[in-house]
Amino acid sequence: MKTTLKIIVTFFVFTITTSCSSENPAMESEIIPPIKDSTLELPTQSGTINYLALGDSYTIGQSVCESCRFPEQLKKSLKNLNQENNFSLEIIARTGWTTTNLINAIEQLKPTNNYDLVTLLIGVNNQYQGVNFSIYEKEFPELVTKAISLAKGDKTKLIVVSIPDYAYTPFGQSYGNPASISTEIDRYNTFAKSYCQNNGILFIDITDITRNGLNNPKLVANDGLHPSETAYALFTERLLPKAVAILKK
Repeated sequence: MKTTLKIIVTFFVFTITTSCSSENPAMESEIIPPIKDSTLELPTQSGTINYLALGDSYTIGQSVCESCRFPEQLKKSLKNLNQENNFSLEIIARTGWTTTNLINAIEQLKPTNNYDLVTLLIGVNNQYQGVNFSIYEKEFPELVTKAISLAKGDKTKLIVVSIPDYAYTPFGQSYGNPASISTEIDRYNTFAKSYCQNNGILFIDITDITRNGLNNPKLVANDGLHPSETAYALFTERLLPKAVAILKK
């Protein structure tokens, strides 16, 4: 599926920048048609359904339009299942954030604990910046605990999303050793998946999607690094059934 998103990039920095989506040079693009699945149903719910997305550039949608990032696509897909429902999306994420940055942001912003759905995608900048892996081992569980507390204290309302593999992008191919990048990303994802499985938390793997980035350039944004609108649509396809199940409880 083609996207008409066009971005002028004069210089690319992956994690040094701390710009959020409002500072991105991305322009609005043609929105991917809503996902339709006759097996998915979302009953009408009273009040507003509150969704919180926690993360870094992969959540804020670096180099894609605001409506193209996966939290927005997920929100829209849920809305399409039942137009009667009201949805609210809050995003706490910024390009370059490590687990430490995200913890500090949550503590500073003090979001409410009334979210019906929370997604967490974090860790690539720990790897990219060469932060000792022991920091992730310590702080990822802390973030999961914080995310659960924000999800009304209910761990079944949390979805942890795996870290994309930027080795399969033009930037990743030119930066360091792509094979080592993939090995390190696997280490982070293996730890996160194991922790989630051991603690009864939903873990969704989308890394394989991003590993098609070299064979399918449409999966990579025009900056040569981050996922495109098309890639985020594929993320959403995997997240949607699980999000529906959570909201139907």
